[in-house]
Amino acid sequence: MPANGESPTAVCAPGTAAGQSPAGLQQVTLCVTSATKTHSFTVEAARTSAEQARGLMFRTELADNAGMIFPFPDLRIASFWMKNTVIPLDIIFVRADGTIESIADNTVPYSMTPVVSGEPVAAVLELRGGLAAELGIVSGDKVQWTTK
Repeated sequence: MPANGESPTAVCAPGTAAGQSPAGLQQVTLCVTSATKTHSFTVEAARTSAEQARGLMFRTELADNAGMIFPFPDLRIASFWMKNTVIPLDIIFVRADGTIESIADNTVPYSMTPVVSGEPVAAVLELRGGLAAELGIVSGDKVQWTTK
């Protein structure tokens, strides 16, 4: 079974260190749990303001088991745009309790239109555009990760 389509009983160890990405960012295991499945991803952690400003800009592909997490030091209304982002992304807004507040699916590459959370959030997760719908990931699902 693919790593991003594991059964609910599958072990997903959020926060497991997965080395550094080619971009030099720390990679960690992140888990998204819904009512029926747990999905495991290896994500890059964009922690600094410079890392967050660059995000996934200029990338030409993103694997189905990969993504980027943007953890914030304080809750905030998150606003993202797609300037210099070549591929469509699903932008997933995550509350402090780890539940998904909302998902902006298949965001438009190069768009300067802000994509904004509906309430203050603790993090944003970016996945390949359309992947959340394909996997059945919806608002209310639980996201778990640890960055150190």
